[in-house]
Order: sequence, then C-alpha cells, then structure tokens
Amino acid sequence: MKVLVTGGRGFIGKHCVSLLMAKGYEVHAVSSTPQHSTSGVKWHQANLLDLNQTRRLIRTVRPTHLLHLAWVTEHGNYWTSAKNLSWVQASLELIHQFTDSDGQRIVTAGTCAEYEWSYDIYSESTTPCRPTSLYGTAKYSTQLILESWSKLKGLSSAWGRVFFAYGPGENSFRIVPSVIHALIHGKPTYCMHGELLRDFLYVEDVAAAFVALLESETQGPVNIASGTAISLKDMVYAIADHIGRKDLVHLGSSLGRVKEPQKLVADVSRLRNEVGFLPIFELKKGIDLSVDFIRRQEGI
Repeated sequence: MKVLVTGGRGFIGKHCVSLLMAKGYEVHAVSSTPQHSTSGVKWHQANLLDLNQTRRLIRTVRPTHLLHLAWVTEHGNYWTSAKNLSWVQASLELIHQFTDSDGQRIVTAGTCAEYEWSYDIYSESTTPCRPTSLYGTAKYSTQLILESWSKLKGLSSAWGRVFFAYGPGENSFRIVPSVIHALIHGKPTYCMHGELLRDFLYVEDVAAAFVALLESETQGPVNIASGTAISLKDMVYAIADHIGRKDLVHLGSSLGRVKEPQKLVADVSRLRNEVGFLPIFELKKGIDLSVDFIRRQEGI
C-alpha cells in the first residue's frame, strides 16, 4: 500500500499517519504549509482547493490508497461556511484524479450530521440521511457521488461517518477540553443540557477505525463511533472526578445552545462485524489522557 493522507496534520489525521507508519506502509501526507518529511512520512505541500495542485499531487504520488480527511473545520463556522462548497469540488477532483491514476481504494471522512436527527440509534442501512446543515449536506452529497462513481468505475470505497471524537488536540471550545481548561484553573463549568446522550470515541480509536476501514474491503458508509450512549453531565462529572473538582460543576445554569436531538448514538455493527474493529480506550482512560495532555500544555 502506498497511502496518501489528506488532513494529515489534523486532529484525527496525525494519528492515522502514525498508525499507518507503524504498520509499515509507504505513507504520503499533504499539507498546505511546508512540512519536513520525518520518520519515513513523505510530506507534500499543496492547497487541495486549487484543482491544478490536486492534479499535480496525485500524478506525483500515484497512491494505491487514499485516506481523505481534509475539510473545513473552523469551530462554530463549519456548519454554514461557504468553504463546504469548495471542499465538495476539491473532493470530487481528488476522487477523479485518484481513479485516473489507477488508485485502488478510497476511504473518506463523513459525519453523523448526514443523518436525519430524529432517531435513537443511527444505522447506515436503515436511518435516512436528511441533513439540515450545509456541512452535513455537503458531506452527504459527496458520499452519494463517490458511491455512484465507485460502482461505475469498479473502485473500492468506503465512507466513515464520525460521531463525537475527543482527546488531545481537540478544539479548545468543544465540551471535553473546555471543561478540562475550566476545572484545572479552578473555574466553574456549566452544563445546560446534561441529559443529552452522545456517542464519544477517543481520537486514537477513531484513527485506528479509519485505518482498519482502509485496510478492509468494506464498501459504503460505516459509522465511526463507540456504540455507547453517555450523557453530557456524566462526561462532565467524569472529567471533574479525575481533576477532583466536582464542586465546580453546575447543571442547568448556563445559556442554552440551539435545539439539539436528545440522543445521537451509532449502530456500530458494520464497524465491528465487517471491518473487525473494536476500540481499546475506555472512557476513563481517554479522559485521563485528555486531562494530562492539557495539564502539560498549561504547565500545571
């Protein structure tokens, strides 16, 4: 396998690169800024939103496998950003060029936001996809085109629908790092919607699931998640237990967010039974590692 990873410096991508290297594959990664090729990873500088640069990249690398993780990720903005349209175009060009260079298999990162958010358990085969955001719509449209293109061209492809990844390097405004930052500095933390149930998976497990999916022959959408529901308040209290500051946790005391579904939990049957992947990081371990990472960053 000669693997090209887009988004290789990102929250999930950097772990994918490390795992692929550990498995002995020839790994190429792309960044919009210059990177030193170290530890056997060959870095390529390219702006994937520039279609000419994408064409040159694929012609240079000629990968057998493509792990496409890059997309617009600015916290709070990615739901409505016009860059979603640019990334649809960029992704389709990437797929087209990869196919023309005799690439064998593509795995792309999708999102649980592709689903219609009115169910208890979200299944690839039975839950309808009716995204309500531009982000979800852009991802789902790309998945549909990739699936149709793959059938037409005999291309092996899969689509990993990520639910709630957490861990070191996560955007500081998201729930896990924001709670950790507050508590280690002795500040109160508020959890308005503590009863909401979500499906969290530690980032290294998310990356390992993508690598396993890339190595497999599984086709089509596959949920990347734990399959376990945890309430937001339980997640917050688990963090507070580790830090020893449960006294700083306040439930129902902050301004509410926009209305969200009560439960977002994945059916992970395909991931476990077809891909053969099982996570190795229990919630407590993932929280411990997340807290320790931020403490080191803060010098605490």
